[in-house]
Formats: sequence, structure tokens, C-alpha cells
Amino acid sequence: FTESNFHQMNRKITLKYIAKELNVSISTVSKALKDSYEISEETKSKIQAFAKAHNYKPNNIALSLKNKKTSTIAIIIPEIVHNFFSTVISGIEEEANKRGYNVIIGVSNESFEKEVINMEMLANGSIDGFILSLSKGTLKGRDYHHIQEVINQGMPVAMFDRVTNDILCDKVIIDDHDSAKMAVNYLVSTGCKKIGLITTEDHISVGVNRTKGYFDALKENGFEIVLSNIMKVGDPEFIDRDINKFFNRCDVDAILCVNEIYAVTAMKIAIQKGLKIPDDVSVIGYTDGILSRYFHPSLTTIGQQPKEMGKYAVDMLIKSIEGDGRLKETFETKVLPSNLIPRESTKPVINKE
Repeated sequence: FTESNFHQMNRKITLKYIAKELNVSISTVSKALKDSYEISEETKSKIQAFAKAHNYKPNNIALSLKNKKTSTIAIIIPEIVHNFFSTVISGIEEEANKRGYNVIIGVSNESFEKEVINMEMLANGSIDGFILSLSKGTLKGRDYHHIQEVINQGMPVAMFDRVTNDILCDKVIIDDHDSAKMAVNYLVSTGCKKIGLITTEDHISVGVNRTKGYFDALKENGFEIVLSNIMKVGDPEFIDRDINKFFNRCDVDAILCVNEIYAVTAMKIAIQKGLKIPDDVSVIGYTDGILSRYFHPSLTTIGQQPKEMGKYAVDMLIKSIEGDGRLKETFETKVLPSNLIPRESTKPVINKE
């Protein structure tokens, strides 16, 4: 019995460790342990045998939390650059601190693997619960095992903005569908007739719901849906390239953009192409952030109440943490109202009287 044997026995076996030892991705390990058909039998057998040999237990990431309260909560966000997420954090910290809790922040950088690593690292006795907005990688792969494992061990989770119906937990969102309808209807009220859309890829929940709201509003106003007037932006590194393609192929007099970055980029490229905003093309975005207020022309936007979203998420989580110790059977999805803030990027509403 050697010292290395001792350290190996005492090592906490995580998905990250298994992936590193077998030179595969965390996603592959996760799917193999769930017996997914997507993984070959050979790879599946190798991973399952390794996990068994090293006494891996799917729910060991939260075992040390039993009966131990730290008064600390963890936030996992997809990225820090968006004003929306930084403002949500502000609301979370303000409410958490007021109620005697500290906050740890983890950033997934839109990666499933990084999201798993963050949760495994933090769910080791150092926190009481998670507030989470799902990464693009997690939503694309539809793999939520790491979240379910934490919940199974009695650690509460609250989700905000980017959520999934596949996990039962408390959630706080805005009505993305109706907010997009509100934006399109506003553009119609200003005289716009050819309304384009710059949105996310289909696996992002907020983008999907806002796209559906856009479609429904066009139909209700009797407008044709023109697929060439819709751009689904993929890799964030290529936003400029994708939006350039959009302008080269589309014929629009207005654009609904599902976030602030897409909107200001669309305005920048439109101006570079000699278009006047809003005379030639009107633009509406989401999130009433610094870019929306100080870009020139200033951006008409859908306000999402990010600070309130953060506060509601904290309230939901702390209620679960400070409950009677029994697993919750019912969960709440809080839908916050959104509002449209008119600025210089749209024309005034036409008075029909």
C-alpha cells in the first residue's frame, strides 16, 4: 500500500477527472454514464468500467453539504460582458447580502464543460445553493445531469433567463414570446412593413421564444415571413460577419435583435453601409444597458428588469435553503413583465386619427 494509492483513494472522482484520465470530453463521460445511444459501446464500456473501478458516485459532488450551512450561494453565468448578466449579479448580491449571504461567481464562457467544472468545484461544502443561467453548450447538448445530481442531494437550484423545462426547480424569466410581439407591434405602429430578425441559434431558449413571438406578431399583422430576412448568429466571434451577410441579402426597413450586442452591431454596420437610422432602418434590441443608452443613435429597447430578476432568484433560493429540510415537490416560475423604452433608433408612432 503506497502513498500514491492513498492519494488515489482519497481523490474526489469527478467527471473532469475521468475525462482527463481517458482523454475524452466531459460531455462524452456524462453521456456514457447515462448509457446514451450517442456513445459507442466500446467507449461506453471503457468509461463505465473506469468509473466503477474508481468508485465514482454520480451524486458525490454534494455529499459533504448534508447538514452543513455556509451562508454562501454560487452564481453560474454564461458570460460577464453582457450588461444584462452583470446587472443580474448586482441584484443577486444586493438581496443576498441584505439577507446575510455571501456570493461566489462562476463563469461558464458558454461551455458545458466549464459549467460542469464550476459546479463540481463549488458543490463541495463551500456553498448552500446555485443560481444558474444555462450556457449555450449545455442547452445545445441538452445534458443537465450535473444540475440534477446537485438537486438530488438536496442542494437547491434556481435558474434565470436561460432555463430548461427538463429540470424541476424554481425559475425567473421574462415573457420572451410576448415581449418580441410587443417590439414588432411597436415597429408596425411606426409605419415599418419589412421587419427582419437577428436572433440566436435554435438551442438558446430565449432566442427561440423571441423568434416565435416575432413570427406570431408578423402573422397577426398580416405580414409575410421572409426567411432571408432572418439571421441566426452562431459563434460570437463572427457577429460582425454574420450581420454583414444579413444586410447583403435582406430587404428590411426595421430589425428586431434579441440582445443588445446584436442590436448595436446591426446599427454600426448599417451606418457603415450608408443607411440612416431610423429613416432607412429602425432597430429594437433587448436589455436596457449602457450600450443602449449611450450608443448613437440611442437604442429603442425591451427592458428585462435584470436587477429584479436577480432579487427574485435569491428569494426563491433562500426559501429553499431555509426550508424544513424536505425536498420540494412544487416549484415556481416567476414571469416578470417587460417594457418597451423608445429612443432614437425607431421612428415615432404614427397617429392614425
